[in-house]
Amino acid sequence: MDITFLTLSPESLEPLFSQGIMGRARSNGVVNIQAVNIRDYANGKHHIVDDTPYGGGAGMLLKVDVVYAAVTAVKQKAITKGLKPYVVLTSPSGKVFNQSKAKELAQKEALALVCGQYEGIDARLNDLCVDEEISIGDFVLSGGEIAAAAIANAVCRLLPNVLGDEASAVQDSHSIGLLEYPQYTRPPDFLGQKVPPVLLSGDHAQIDLWHWQQSFLKTLQVRPELLKNYDFTSLNKKQAKFVDDLRRQQFL
Repeated sequence: MDITFLTLSPESLEPLFSQGIMGRARSNGVVNIQAVNIRDYANGKHHIVDDTPYGGGAGMLLKVDVVYAAVTAVKQKAITKGLKPYVVLTSPSGKVFNQSKAKELAQKEALALVCGQYEGIDARLNDLCVDEEISIGDFVLSGGEIAAAAIANAVCRLLPNVLGDEASAVQDSHSIGLLEYPQYTRPPDFLGQKVPPVLLSGDHAQIDLWHWQQSFLKTLQVRPELLKNYDFTSLNKKQAKFVDDLRRQQFL
């Protein structure tokens, strides 16, 4: 996979994708990650990339001609390599990013992540070359670099041969529609806080059930809205009984 960040500050991104999960993916050759400076595609000796919005309003907008030239160049490079590019614009007005979207993007051959800036980008860019607008939450950042890096990180960890343990991605929060269960390691007793006995029992069937129950309870307590889309038809008998008990007690 190719992942390209289109940004006004490529130097701010290098530390984010030269280490950790993205650094591992990059060094393993699983993904080719690079940052392209949008300013390189601006005309004139001053390389102006922004202008005031028509109709008035606060702030500055990135110019459509400049960003379009940068995106077009990145797309053409991907096409030359035989890859199909997919362009994502980070924007607080986009669809909210989640694990399902990360899985979808992980199937793409080449991602071009356009980092929003200032008050945004001339809206014509969306019609011309953006495949999707994505937000990482209901808040505003000063630039889209952090959002783009978060998206890329979530995507990279789903690619083969990136994580040390491939099962980790399957067990992560949101991967099965629930938050991740609490986990423990040595010592078994710390300041009077003990590891749940079931985890020390060696009974893997009971441990698996406990893991699922704790994931379900945590989701119910912290993010109950996630359960609206949960597939209850996939439950086994013990899981279904657990849910029925919660309903009888009016916890669900």
